[in-house]
Amino acid sequence: MPSALRNARVALVHDWLITWRGGEKVLEAMAELFPSAPIFTLFHDPKDMPASIESHRIVASVLDRIPGARGRHRQMLPLMPGAIRLLDVGEVDLIVSSSHCVAKAIRVPKGAKHVSYVHAPLRYMWDRFDDYFGPGKASLPVRMAARALRPGLRAWDVATSTGVDRFVSNSAHVARQVAERYHRTARVIHPPVELERFSDLPLEGSGEGGYFLCLGALAPYKRIDLAIEAFRDSGRELWIAGSGQSGQWLMDLPPNVKALGQVADDALPALLRNARALVFPGVEDFGITPLEVQACGRPVIAFAQGGALETVTAKTGVFFHEQTVDALRTALAEFDTFEAGFEPADARAQASRFSRAAFQRALIEELTAALSRRA
Repeated sequence: MPSALRNARVALVHDWLITWRGGEKVLEAMAELFPSAPIFTLFHDPKDMPASIESHRIVASVLDRIPGARGRHRQMLPLMPGAIRLLDVGEVDLIVSSSHCVAKAIRVPKGAKHVSYVHAPLRYMWDRFDDYFGPGKASLPVRMAARALRPGLRAWDVATSTGVDRFVSNSAHVARQVAERYHRTARVIHPPVELERFSDLPLEGSGEGGYFLCLGALAPYKRIDLAIEAFRDSGRELWIAGSGQSGQWLMDLPPNVKALGQVADDALPALLRNARALVFPGVEDFGITPLEVQACGRPVIAFAQGGALETVTAKTGVFFHEQTVDALRTALAEFDTFEAGFEPADARAQASRFSRAAFQRALIEELTAALSRRA
């Protein structure tokens, strides 16, 4: 690390620390570079965070003091712009934000530089609005309120983009959104994958569990409902691992679909390795899970949009091009032929391109450039 960056006073900003998912793993890789940097966030639940995060001083917003706020944080979206602006990072040289909601709008002290790693521009008000506030996704009053607030929140999101010196995005898919929303260029630095944890398992015998797997938070845009219907009466076994606000999808499962609930971190590698394939029916801004399963030597059946196009290749998976039950069923049929020629080593080689070290090297380049005032 260049001395200018090593000696800089750095503050880290992340939307919230109440779940341990892909965005938090990106923050962890950032935090490893700056062990003394404080982390500023809207909500903080220590019991859900690993020691690597809790070793930092964590400053939560005023919203975190509201009883029960962490469990219904998305309902507080209208209050988040004000809350993030109230956070005071103090006298620093550099702010590094990790943002899918409002973190990139943190107030920047005079003379400081701000590099924002964008997982998605204000996700709930742009591309994912219908996934969270469309018919059947929320109550009528909530949908009406969200629709009324949407123009103002989007305008605020664009306006606060001027407080960022350099944008970084997690995928080319998100870089295009940054260009469209903010009229700014974002360098693509793909998120890090915990390759060692998944690639330590032998390739021989992988896939022997015989099941297909859906894995991740049960958020609306994940489209786990699509996978359930595609597997219904198919004669194929689907396992679903995860929990979340769309758990109603699991209320009426066919006999060949099994809900595992939240799976412990230490059980994930074996679960992925023994699957025939990961089924990935949603549109992700990037999506780390397809790379984790490929690190285990297993292929992916993915909807051909978003980050999957940057992480899955013709050698390591099968794509379907319409987000429909019929299209996914066709892909499942094609998978039988694909599987016969699939090489687990190809999947592991593809995953190896997304290492933690590569992420940190590229990020250091961007942060150094920002400090040198070449923003």
